[in-house]
Amino acid sequence: MPAHIAIHGFQLFMLKKLAFLAHSWQKKFSPTPLLPYSPTPTPLLPTPYSLKLKMKHQELPIIGWREWIALPEIGITRIKAKIDTGARSSALHAFDIETFEIDGKPKVKFKIHPQQRDTNQTVIAEAELIDERNVRSSSGQAELRPVILTEVNLMQKKWSVELTLTNRKLMGFRMLLGRQAVRGFFLINPGKSYLDNN
Repeated sequence: MPAHIAIHGFQLFMLKKLAFLAHSWQKKFSPTPLLPYSPTPTPLLPTPYSLKLKMKHQELPIIGWREWIALPEIGITRIKAKIDTGARSSALHAFDIETFEIDGKPKVKFKIHPQQRDTNQTVIAEAELIDERNVRSSSGQAELRPVILTEVNLMQKKWSVELTLTNRKLMGFRMLLGRQAVRGFFLINPGKSYLDNN
């Protein structure tokens, strides 16, 4: 008999023996009646929390690993985004970035080419500058990036997302939507694309 099978059989025997001894001890000293001893463990029932979590996940819409989204507050009606759960933050392609102030409030102005490999279509946008952060790119280089808060539209959902602005002209996608942006809103199917038919 192989050694691993013998060890498994011995462990099973000892577990049954310990369960029987514990039941006998409780039967002798416990003032309340006990359920009959069974060597087969009772299956665990789902807790209210696990049921609630399962129901919540079942209610979330499913998106693919890449989707067409809209950023209406900065004038982008359609841009292809990669849903990147490996990245914490979200990033938007931008160039000619300028920071300034109006009435003491920091602002940022920038240009965007929303379509990949198309430099003829340019969107000029302006937004409130909420932060500047050091972000490490996938190549390992750290960069100080402006951060804006803007509305994202996807799967008939509208919610605000923090976007860092950086030049992504050499990257495969004009935008990355990180896990912080999609957590609690969607489930991701990494084998599917463009599941939003709207």
